[in-house]
Amino acid sequence: MTDLTIDAGGVALSGEEAGEGTPVVLLHGLTATRRYVVLGSKNLERDGHRVISYDARGHGRSAPADDYGYGSLAADLLAVLDDREIDRAVLAGASMGAHTLLRFAAEHPSRAAALVLITPAYDPDTGPGGLERWDALSEGLRTGGVDGFIEAYGEPKVPDAWRETVRTVLRQRLSAHEHPDAVADALREVPRSRPVSSWDAVRGLDLPVTVVASRDEADPEHPLAVGERYAAEIPGAELLTEEPGKSPVAWQGGQLARVIAETGRRA
Repeated sequence: MTDLTIDAGGVALSGEEAGEGTPVVLLHGLTATRRYVVLGSKNLERDGHRVISYDARGHGRSAPADDYGYGSLAADLLAVLDDREIDRAVLAGASMGAHTLLRFAAEHPSRAAALVLITPAYDPDTGPGGLERWDALSEGLRTGGVDGFIEAYGEPKVPDAWRETVRTVLRQRLSAHEHPDAVADALREVPRSRPVSSWDAVRGLDLPVTVVASRDEADPEHPLAVGERYAAEIPGAELLTEEPGKSPVAWQGGQLARVIAETGRRA
């Protein structure tokens, strides 16, 4: 594995690269870090892929920034591809990362070989929503650190068997940031940004796409109906959802890595 520092318009992005072969770039969700896409799985590298992952601006070890909107997040991805001299890559992103990929693919269609959209939550029909909750999470993190965020988050609205896991993952994720105030800034700004303006923007995508959506009982903040809508609107997109009562595919790094590899092979 090689550690990376990439200059994205004056913002230093921290990342890593491993493996050889077909390029794959992984993008994480809001409040996460680069570890939280395939969760440490090495299946992609073993399957003959060159894997690049990086912490989004303000997250993990990446530097804070003045702007956390999707235009800037998509520009960061372009900077990563250019820095690594990658013409086209398989792109996989979770939540905020999935929305960033949609913006990027709409703006730079020739640079995306295939997309894996993991638990997308943004609905172009309704636009940004739930801002009071995002603002409360931001303020909790800013004033009370990880404990303040956990308090603002409240009781996880998942089955009892998964609640402790959710709490543990939240605490681990929030403890991994070198600049928590920057994450607090992102918590206010990212939910107010529109990755795409309408469903028309995704109807024009012409590349292999897999949508990985979780059932609402496991992940109510990323509605299954939204994932189903993306799969229906994007031409030829495939939808993958766990069986009822099972752990979400998005929580299983090895299985998710196989989905990413299979999607790339359709390119």
